[in-house]
Amino acid sequence: MQKGNILIVDDNKSILSALDILLSSQYNHVKCLSTPNQIVSELRKIEYHLVLLDMNFKSGANTGNEGLFWLKEIKEKSPATSVVHITAYGDVELAVNALKQGATDFVLKPWDNAKLLATVQAAIQLSLSKVEVDDLKQKQKELKRVINKEEKFIIGSSPELMKVLKMVQKVAQTDTNILITGENGTGKELIAREIHRLSKRNNEVLVSVDMGAITETLFESELFGHMKGAFTDAKESRSGKFEVANKGTLFLDEIGNLSFNLQAKLLAALQNREISRLGSTKPTPIDIRLICATNKNLPQMVEDELFREDLLYRINTIQVEVPPLRERGNDILILADFFLKKYAYKYDKPTPKLNKQAQDKLLKYQWPGNIRELEHSCEKAVILSDQQILGANDFYLKPVSSKLKDNASLNIEEMEKKLINEALNKNPGNISAAANELGITRQTLYNKMKKFGLS
Repeated sequence: MQKGNILIVDDNKSILSALDILLSSQYNHVKCLSTPNQIVSELRKIEYHLVLLDMNFKSGANTGNEGLFWLKEIKEKSPATSVVHITAYGDVELAVNALKQGATDFVLKPWDNAKLLATVQAAIQLSLSKVEVDDLKQKQKELKRVINKEEKFIIGSSPELMKVLKMVQKVAQTDTNILITGENGTGKELIAREIHRLSKRNNEVLVSVDMGAITETLFESELFGHMKGAFTDAKESRSGKFEVANKGTLFLDEIGNLSFNLQAKLLAALQNREISRLGSTKPTPIDIRLICATNKNLPQMVEDELFREDLLYRINTIQVEVPPLRERGNDILILADFFLKKYAYKYDKPTPKLNKQAQDKLLKYQWPGNIRELEHSCEKAVILSDQQILGANDFYLKPVSSKLKDNASLNIEEMEKKLINEALNKNPGNISAAANELGITRQTLYNKMKKFGLS
């Protein structure tokens, strides 16, 4: 028995009997109807792979309009079901018209059994293929949903963070290229994922690439893909990150680590909106939303001829700067509470609380490693402490630099203002050099100079 459910619809009972006898010995399920009025209800009961459908049902009718009407009904109710029309020899032109309207094939009366069985088998295989394709599409959609599922959260309510999220909401719905800047550990990838989540491409994948981890020799293969035999270890063809991200979002992290030579290849792909796999001369169009991130001062790198100015313009239509943790005030305690709960659950321990001394210590610390450093500190505290209340000594933080120790009596804003002043005095008239020394972008320095009245 072959796989396949068949519905036969014909007002001629002798034809129904002949087809029933022929096909019932070959296929799982064969159902016969002498009137087309039951077709829709039958399609609701069982998934039919093939409907063998007469062209005319009323006595004396030969226009084929009834067959075309029920063809349309079947395709609307069950698009994957194949329809093969049963027609007389003189109605070939009518059958061809049916093919144009979605029928799979037609069978001429009287038929040859071998030819009819071949037609039936081909039509059922086509239907099964359509079902399989639909299933694959559904699985692909579900896979994309799982891939895009955000397991980390943007946590906090500080004005600095709200300002960033407000900008993210504005730019997410566009397809403009975005550059996310900020220090290490500030959560630039989370911002990229939030942009993708709010974008029109959120049903497609976000593909993340760490540009600092790709060697020059593997750059083209990783980003553009390769054909089988393109190089020694290319045992099979493979899609690159651009192709995988097609219709979705491509996130290039640590873009500032890309060598000058590779920047030109990336720029060409972005300008032409197409790529060619290694070993192929056939260009492949790409449709991506580009988001890049860096902790480096790209304008300064342009001045130092370490980064292409034309590439910077290409990736930096909109810049989103993520504030360092030390500027986010009470968000530090909110994040700490989240991480303590997370790791208490992971290590099967009661969730600890912070006493006043621990809170003060976390708030006053400069967090050079930002959120990533805070998370690691909380994890260590949960592992090493057996107390329900965590004190200042439960957090092992890096020593404050000697420069900051000299300013121990100052508050955080005063220390920041003093450091900016020192950098500006050390680099008179050169804002870029001062920003580079402070480890922040030129725009951030301008904003802080305005804030502290130093401009």
